[in-house]
Amino acid sequence: MAQAVLYEGYLLWPYRESSLKNRHRWTIGGVHPEAYGRAHDGNPWRMRTECLVEAEPGDTVDVRVRFLHVVTRGVPDKDGLEQDVPEQDGPERDGPERDGPDAGARRPSGEEAQERELSMPGLLLEELPHDPVRTTIDIPAGRQRRPHAGAVTLCGWEALSGRIEVSAQSLRPGLFRVAVEVVNTTPWPGGARGDAMRRTLVSAHTVLYAPRARFVSLMDPPDDLREHAEGCRNEGVWPVLAGPEGDRHTVLAAPIILYDHPQIAPESPGDLFDATEIDQLLTLGVLALSDQEQQEIREGDPRAREILDRCAALTPDDLMRLHGLMRRTGPRA
Repeated sequence: MAQAVLYEGYLLWPYRESSLKNRHRWTIGGVHPEAYGRAHDGNPWRMRTECLVEAEPGDTVDVRVRFLHVVTRGVPDKDGLEQDVPEQDGPERDGPERDGPDAGARRPSGEEAQERELSMPGLLLEELPHDPVRTTIDIPAGRQRRPHAGAVTLCGWEALSGRIEVSAQSLRPGLFRVAVEVVNTTPWPGGARGDAMRRTLVSAHTVLYAPRARFVSLMDPPDDLREHAEGCRNEGVWPVLAGPEGDRHTVLAAPIILYDHPQIAPESPGDLFDATEIDQLLTLGVLALSDQEQQEIREGDPRAREILDRCAALTPDDLMRLHGLMRRTGPRA
């Protein structure tokens, strides 16, 4: 479920990078450079999660902050030219050659994303009210040669910097309000929105896991905890209980509104990056694209290419399973 949140809105149908809605990407859950966010209303530079947890002495919590880091495809090499050279065997080759209609194709310039995750495991809950834990975000800029269709394209990304702070407040014996704050302090040299997005924590969200303690639902808290739940302050995220129904060991604080214990429909054959649409509708839309449109997808973002290949491989029975299903979601009368 957290992986689906990470890529929510990553690319939208028709999955061509030239389409207008895919030329204005990275719109969900962005934690922008502080200087950019202060200068542009509606572009937050801070994300804060607060939730309640019932714990005994010695209980711990693991905190993970996950986001996407924008990668620019076709960046200039040291001579100022975009690099796209024949692929060769060697230590830098990190993927298989491709056969088929796109073999030997030149990948157009564009943007993709690299998954990032920062972990803070085993934090002792009883110590957090007196000793908040801080860690830095320090991801250096870099470049990488990536193979595609018999060629290698030079990709690059900007440095990211910031901080993560985990603290807690003891509300009564055995009850804590835990807070996780993420701040993006990456320098912003000015420029267009795209320059800021390359220095943004995209689709950022927080996952908290307590192996023995139990989190409290903020959507439907017990009556005696309702006032404490209403006192939780969340900025840019919506915390819900995650995992199987009844499990209270995990909280997913996502940049989109979810319900407690969200699930992916078991009939879904794979991620289509748009959870507000119907898999069947999007799949049929992909299959209806022209050969030229499909070729553009193949030459673009590799995750869009995976969607195209998966849709093309579905059998008639697979498509029928997407047609519709009545499923009981509440308790039986």
